[in-house]
Amino acid sequence: MRNFTLGIYKKLLQVLVAGGCSFQSLEGFIRQPAGKAVIFRHDVDRLPGNALVIAEIEKKVGIKASYYFRIVKQSYNEDIIRQIAGMGHEIGYHYEDLSLCKGDDEAAIRHFEVNLEKFRKIYPVKTICMHGSPLSRWDNRDLWKKYDYRDFGIIAEPYFDIDFNDVFYLTDTGRRWDGSDVSVRDKVAGKGQNAFDNLKFQSTMDIIEAAKNGLLPDRVMINTHPQRWDDRFVPWAKELVWQNAKNIVKKLIVSCKGAKA
Repeated sequence: MRNFTLGIYKKLLQVLVAGGCSFQSLEGFIRQPAGKAVIFRHDVDRLPGNALVIAEIEKKVGIKASYYFRIVKQSYNEDIIRQIAGMGHEIGYHYEDLSLCKGDDEAAIRHFEVNLEKFRKIYPVKTICMHGSPLSRWDNRDLWKKYDYRDFGIIAEPYFDIDFNDVFYLTDTGRRWDGSDVSVRDKVAGKGQNAFDNLKFQSTMDIIEAAKNGLLPDRVMINTHPQRWDDRFVPWAKELVWQNAKNIVKKLIVSCKGAKA
């Protein structure tokens, strides 16, 4: 079975629903976390149409998820954002202002505020999530070393406000579920993650089997990038080839950072 297809994504949702999980948006979890919760976080880096398809699938099985859109044209689509919000999903800002402003803090915070208000004309955004910008020298989270996103009515940014000692983090970054060696910034801190060291997954079917056997922790955040989930062979294969090429570059970046540390 091919990995990262909509068919296998549906199987994952069905298994989690059958397991009696509560599905919460990030905002919902921050405000009132369930004892057994799955937070689906979708980073819409590009191809927002794919995000719309996934949102429809989730709506059919009664799941509420969080969708984070970038401000750039390959992600930001007002019509699609409105449709996804209309299904009951949360909308957030996938910010990359520090990278877009080439490290200029003052320009970046002005850029952030303008873009946040643009999103809020569509949806009352309460949470944000950084875009990793792996080829950029700037880490977008560094903007908050000087400023405070709470001053803008934001209640959470997952890399700062989720206790990853308690929440198991799964991400398809690098088009892999075990892609830490090709992840430049999509990593979480927390000694508690060590307790999950035995939970290493290569394919989505591995996650499905773990869920079937009750091996997943009670609280899980699953981060996906909708552009890589597709049943159509040509787009699916195109993403596979493109991501494999990107992974070579990202692995070099990670290696260089490790050598400098």
